[in-house]
Amino acid sequence: MPSAGASTAGIRRLTAGDWQQVKAVRLEMLADTPMAYIESLDAARRQTDAQWQERAKAMSGDGSVTLIAEENNPARRIRGLMRVALTHPQKAGNPLHAVLISVYVAPEYRGLGLADELLVACCDAAAHDLGAHVLELGVHEDNARALSFYQRHGFSLTGESKPFPQDKTKRELIMEHRLTMSERNTDLGG
Repeated sequence: MPSAGASTAGIRRLTAGDWQQVKAVRLEMLADTPMAYIESLDAARRQTDAQWQERAKAMSGDGSVTLIAEENNPARRIRGLMRVALTHPQKAGNPLHAVLISVYVAPEYRGLGLADELLVACCDAAAHDLGAHVLELGVHEDNARALSFYQRHGFSLTGESKPFPQDKTKRELIMEHRLTMSERNTDLGG
């Protein structure tokens, strides 16, 4: 069991070479919280190594930054992951938008501050590395814990929603955070 107070020293950018870690954490994510992600566990298990390699390449390519927190041991298991990507298409005349996706923290690391550290780093990456002025995300309407978490970090509800992909009877609420100058001037160092 990890100790309280996750360390930012374990947070780094995902690279295309991390595809085996991507595969392991994605299968873990889908088993842990199947309704949180559009993909099914069975579909993910059917992916070939080449497909996992392509996924890791896309997650670390232009217009996207994926941050991972990994254990400080030889296994290097990913204990948390968040990805920011430029939204497409961008609305002409509006500030550049990015979206936060693929949010995951392993159960044994929840409540220890790791999600806070990853989110702060993602805001920095969205602003500095992607040039975004606004970071948006979607939250299931019944996920009060996530809504509170994002509000604590400066996100607010936009008033917009859309059908939740896995259950069209539910809504995904859209939240956004206007990135500050300090976030836009922070370097992740990597």
